[in-house]
Amino acid sequence: MGIGAVSDELLGTFVPIAVYWLYSGLYVALDGVGRLDGYRLHTREEAATKNIVSKAAVVRGVLVQQAFQVAVSLTLFAVIGDESGTGQKQPPALVIVLQFIAAMVVMDTWQYFMHRYMHINKFLYKHIHSKHHTLVVPYSFGALYNHPIEGLILDTIGGALSFLVTGMTPRTSIFFFSFATIKTVDDHCGLWLPGNILQALFSNNSAYHDIHHQLYGNKYNFSQPFFVMWDKILGTYMPYSIEQRKGGGVESRPAKLD
Repeated sequence: MGIGAVSDELLGTFVPIAVYWLYSGLYVALDGVGRLDGYRLHTREEAATKNIVSKAAVVRGVLVQQAFQVAVSLTLFAVIGDESGTGQKQPPALVIVLQFIAAMVVMDTWQYFMHRYMHINKFLYKHIHSKHHTLVVPYSFGALYNHPIEGLILDTIGGALSFLVTGMTPRTSIFFFSFATIKTVDDHCGLWLPGNILQALFSNNSAYHDIHHQLYGNKYNFSQPFFVMWDKILGTYMPYSIEQRKGGGVESRPAKLD
């Protein structure tokens, strides 16, 4: 069952990818609006000098990760698919809401511990996770710029676990993974925009994540993409404040350094 002639499984595979490029493209367009420089967490000069990878290389890297994502998603749907072709019936709205929340917790839990371990293990950090940290100044379409192995472990397997553990239908997964995609792009947007509802509702936001991308925050703020509960429970949360930057703009400033 699907929308028109396209199955929910195909939509659940490809819609989040389309959402990734459309939503990050919105931020690329906003980047050209000069008056928004006052809401940048880093200056344009910092972005040009601190990021050691080209934007073309970032695009290629993200496309590689998304190719892995498509392969795993289609394989998963093929294995668990309903051969009758009728598709799964959608559960009541309350059940869907609970599945959303449970999936968020599952994804956060998996990614926190896997992400943290990639920082603790020097080999994994040097050869795998450090690729993501070449973007010291994060930007929207660099959200999924990772080593393919990291992308497979953190994002693809984390997403598969969220789907399987909660028992959501392929149709529900379209909306859940599209939302998760929007959230992770927003977390890497590099802007602190007034009125951004995601930044207002979630403590895990662009400022929180920016702290992690700086040298002093490398051992803090491992949670992604929704909550900060594991950081607070396990003592890896770094408090911060949003301050006006000398010369204009804003910055996420750590409240303490250990």
